[in-house]
Amino acid sequence: MAAVDLASTEQYNYDVVKKFTFMAIIWACVGMFVGVYIASELAWPFLNFDSPYFSFGRFRPVHTSAVIFGFGGSALFATSYYVVQRTCQARLFSDFLSSFTFWGWQAIIVLAATSYVLGYSQGREYAEMEWPIDILIEVVWVSYLLVFVGTIMRRKQAHIYVANWFYLAFILATALLHTFNNLAVPVSLFSMKSYSLFSGVQDAMTQWWYGHNAVGFFLTAAFLGMMYYFVPKQAGRPIYSYRLSIVHFWALGFLYMWVGGHHLHWTALPDWTSTLAATFSIMLLLPSWGGMINGIMTLSGAWDKLRTDPVMRFLIVALSFYGMSTFEGPMMALKSVNALSHYTDWTVGHVHSGALGWVAMVSFGSIYHMLPRLWNTKLYSVKLVNIHFWLASIGVLLYITAMWISGISQGLMWRAFDEFGNLQYTFAESVAAMHPFYAMRAIGGMFFLSGMLLMAFNCFMTIRQGKREMALGALKAA
Repeated sequence: MAAVDLASTEQYNYDVVKKFTFMAIIWACVGMFVGVYIASELAWPFLNFDSPYFSFGRFRPVHTSAVIFGFGGSALFATSYYVVQRTCQARLFSDFLSSFTFWGWQAIIVLAATSYVLGYSQGREYAEMEWPIDILIEVVWVSYLLVFVGTIMRRKQAHIYVANWFYLAFILATALLHTFNNLAVPVSLFSMKSYSLFSGVQDAMTQWWYGHNAVGFFLTAAFLGMMYYFVPKQAGRPIYSYRLSIVHFWALGFLYMWVGGHHLHWTALPDWTSTLAATFSIMLLLPSWGGMINGIMTLSGAWDKLRTDPVMRFLIVALSFYGMSTFEGPMMALKSVNALSHYTDWTVGHVHSGALGWVAMVSFGSIYHMLPRLWNTKLYSVKLVNIHFWLASIGVLLYITAMWISGISQGLMWRAFDEFGNLQYTFAESVAAMHPFYAMRAIGGMFFLSGMLLMAFNCFMTIRQGKREMALGALKAA
């Protein structure tokens, strides 16, 4: 009981930050392993067993949920709770609610993964077993909002640091997106079956309003909150331009909400709507690159750190991928480019350029920065961090290069005609032609997963080392 009382009187609540950090590492290993497996299923079909539980269709949402919401979500909870306490010089608003967000979020990931493997999913017209999980997400997320806003209101600093602006925008936008995208009507009071409130083109528009804003706020604004805190801290330099960070924030917040329709070019969506979405997508390039430049230029006067600090390398390479992805995205939103890229592996490459190159890399750098400070020790091995960096970098490059070649080849083969005006290639022929690139993609994933497993080992050894040092310090004090 004494230990609990001591923890409750500490300046900051690092206990929940430690738990989320630990689970971010676990979910990264699980999610990336499943990703490598399903990529291997496409490259080497003998890995598709007769059992439906190991099928690509059921494992793919397990992969995306474990990586985006398990790894990414846990990393965001951990870093946002860490950053808001440090920058506000205030303890988290409620230990109970913050603990509830941890256990609730982990329960959501486990329930979602289990339901996917068992064959239950959220079809848009009809869903089974999903609406209770949606409500649990809502409850956990509102608790998260209360903790975060309550902590800001208790701050001892008059100024609210810009990283907290990005985190707060992500929390508010995600709540809004989740609520409206999952509006459903259960068949009866005690039934797990439900029907979507939307249908037809309105449903498609709602899905992509949710889908692209999940990219815009969950996978961009939120991780920019990480960038605005951990890049300056790791570099030991102030952010390059505070004014630019504010312009970056408001421009992203305004523009992202309009661009979801660019996923629906050449569909039943009205032409003016997709044109508007494409226009705002092009405009997004300016604030996105402004934020990328702001982060990279923070190293002005400290560029030598890239030679000696592998953690800094993770953060700067992440920003480079952020810049590249936010150039590629607006380009793919152009109708002429989209006509070639849509439904191809180019889109998969673009997504993983952002997910692995930006989201994962900035998370790795942030966790490596946080871990020694949470456990009051040094990193177990800086050399392993360096090896992890190169494995991750090679993995990303192999992956996205394979998908770029594959995607553009698909687009060209699908639109090729012979001299009689017939399609020159069958769909099966285009699939067979992609085999070497699917194998290359799987190998890239293996590189990335290997780096992740090295990180897990390094982090757990760091934690073990920190606990041992703490125990020795307590023994000496006694």
